[in-house]
Amino acid sequence: MKEDGKAELEQGSEQPAKKQIRLKPFSFVMLLISVVLVTAGITFIVLMAGDDKVVDVGSPIQKVDRKEFEKLYNAYDEMKKSYYETIDETAVINGAINGMIEALGDPYSDYLNEDEARQLNESISSSFEGIGAEIQESDGYIAIVSPIKNSPAERAGLLPHDKIIAVDGKSIQGLSSSEAVLLIRGEKGTTVVLSIMRGEAVDPVDIKITRDVIPLETVYSEMLGDNIAHIRITSFSTGTYDELLLALDDMEAQGMKGMIVDVRQNPGGRLDIAMEISDLFVESGKNLFQYEEKSGKPDIYPAKGGRKVTVPVTLVMDEGSASASEILAAALKESADIPLIGVNTFGKGTVQTPKDLPDGSNLKITTAKWLTPNGNWIHKVGIKPDFEVPYPPYAMLPYLDPTAEMKDGMQSTIIKSAEEMLEAIGYKPGEIDGLFDEDTVVAVKNLQDDLSLETTGILSGDTTFGLMEKLREKIQKDDPQLLKAKDVLREKIGK
Repeated sequence: MKEDGKAELEQGSEQPAKKQIRLKPFSFVMLLISVVLVTAGITFIVLMAGDDKVVDVGSPIQKVDRKEFEKLYNAYDEMKKSYYETIDETAVINGAINGMIEALGDPYSDYLNEDEARQLNESISSSFEGIGAEIQESDGYIAIVSPIKNSPAERAGLLPHDKIIAVDGKSIQGLSSSEAVLLIRGEKGTTVVLSIMRGEAVDPVDIKITRDVIPLETVYSEMLGDNIAHIRITSFSTGTYDELLLALDDMEAQGMKGMIVDVRQNPGGRLDIAMEISDLFVESGKNLFQYEEKSGKPDIYPAKGGRKVTVPVTLVMDEGSASASEILAAALKESADIPLIGVNTFGKGTVQTPKDLPDGSNLKITTAKWLTPNGNWIHKVGIKPDFEVPYPPYAMLPYLDPTAEMKDGMQSTIIKSAEEMLEAIGYKPGEIDGLFDEDTVVAVKNLQDDLSLETTGILSGDTTFGLMEKLREKIQKDDPQLLKAKDVLREKIGK
């Protein structure tokens, strides 16, 4: 579930193009309707008969041919008759549906009651504002799948697998991703404080993020040395394919001889867009991917004719590359023999279908799985790179809270992280031991001098921001995955 409310690879407008896919009927819709009708029928019988005993609901069950739900109906009837207070029928039914969805054990299936669906739709329709991060429910926690490029979440230093423990001091453990979205989203200029757990850290770190307009641009291109184009795709949205075509035109006009496709930190998006983009790199007639519904017989989607990329290509990916990004990566690897570089991808191989219910609530359930061109299911497994190139250790250091003050004589694990950052960007903090000693003070003063800040030797505020920004610049400049991709392409171009 995206923080902007859009789910990963949801069907409907995002179904594979040029082929009709029949969706399975939503039996839960009929269940919801039948529960409401049966409830009304029970009330009518009780009023007419004046009988306090539990009403036999065998007849309605037979009408809807759902005998397996007799236990549910009987429990509802007994609860309504015996509970010591008047029950909220709407809340009870919503709770029952939520319980059924949670029992699936699928973090991508979800239910929004009428109020939640209305709030989410209103927030989406008003503007694309928020923090800009893909999230999902995982083991009772809300975890970051990937921040969106140039979003507040990325600028704040959020990373894949970060667990959000609380929002503005309120625990969100046990909430669905949709419920969490409602707390995290907000208008541009407002702030939200996320309590984040990262890696093996014992204590959460509070990160204050100022919400902003989420970037709508999804393709970024630049020409690197040796006429190698670097094209980054940040999500698979409505306009992504057209943006990519424009980028290709621009790079070709500049003499492109090779191309790096970059889907790192790309949480996915529309299935049809992933297909269109994959088609650019795969020979006509070869498989793009397979689509398997409950019947178990997959539909295979081959590449078509039309525009194709003809220069040598590599693709870089990481653990934040999910869903539609993985469809593209698998198509390039298995049907176009294009090398993949980086680390193992996220591993999402399912498709969700949203359905608005008559009362305004919304049900989203997983209705299909997608398979790679060769029929592999990468769900919870991900896609392995051909060339494994991990991020440098300093790229995974935790966020430093600019409101916290670190100075001479203090000692902590956070100070150790700050020392590692200083070391990585060329300042010498002395021994990396978590002790803010004289060497650390000198390193911070040198940093402040380069940042044109007051040289206090205290790490806080603008100094902390400057430290993290310099680290970000180093990560981008000395990008080992991108450098490896360039080396692989140079070999291909030279042949």
